[in-house]
Amino acid sequence: MSTPLLIIAAGGTGGHMFPAQALAEAMLAKGWRVKLTTDARGARYTSGFPDAVQVEVLPSATFARGGLLAKPFVPLKILRGVFAAKAKFRKDRPAVVVGFGGYPSIPAVGAAWLLGLPRAIHEQNGVLGRVNQLFARRVDVVACGTWPTELPRGVEAKPTGNPVRGAILDQVAAPYPASDTGPLNVLLLGGSQGARILSDKIPAGLAALDPELRAHLHVSHQARPEDLDRVRDAYSAAGIEATVETFFHDVPTRLAASHLVIARAGASTVADISVIGRPSILVPLASAIRDEQTANARALVDAKAAV
Repeated sequence: MSTPLLIIAAGGTGGHMFPAQALAEAMLAKGWRVKLTTDARGARYTSGFPDAVQVEVLPSATFARGGLLAKPFVPLKILRGVFAAKAKFRKDRPAVVVGFGGYPSIPAVGAAWLLGLPRAIHEQNGVLGRVNQLFARRVDVVACGTWPTELPRGVEAKPTGNPVRGAILDQVAAPYPASDTGPLNVLLLGGSQGARILSDKIPAGLAALDPELRAHLHVSHQARPEDLDRVRDAYSAAGIEATVETFFHDVPTRLAASHLVIARAGASTVADISVIGRPSILVPLASAIRDEQTANARALVDAKAAV
């Protein structure tokens, strides 16, 4: 009997890739083979995946990016990805295909639908994203990380929670750090893309604190590349010790060491915060059409674990 193959389709942002990584880790432990299909953009977030996961890059595209001249080619690029996935699945037939949303997941989930393969989608947020809305009626199971989740009429789903990576689970027992013997650690996470409003507002807000308190702060701030210098300069001018980077590869340990987290309310971020257990100030993305980040944050706010 051959080893069953799981195809995971995800990409775009860490919010899709981190729970996908958690599923990959769990299924490898059960003895499955695991392949990840994504696009070139999603491939940037694969460094944390176990080495046993084979990464396959498929063509995909979105109408949300590129200029007017690029939009007519979006369907053609997606179709190329779907047919490439079909060819791969015929050579190495997966037991199941699981999509985690984002346009890079379209080729694999679309190919699984056309071939009649067992398939599922996982929605991390409290509102289905566009791609998951597209496939909600075309899969065998819709799994939801945030519950309740707003669903299209007639679609049933199973609340599963958001899978978290092993590196997060390793910090579950980490005690809340003492605040009287060392620095007060503040962690700022703007999602894997960074959040400009946090870079605009938080350094000035912390600079307004009492000088004695500022002297005890250590800030870990995730910022966009174009904001790095000005954010570093703002903390330096305020006399605040700060580490400012575009991406933290050691988020689990920084999260465990933090006294306060200030972050976007992305589903994976909310899950990580709740698993490790740190107080947080959550700033939902105001421009989100479906306001899914407010839905994500609701459980922590209701539990009085966040504002």
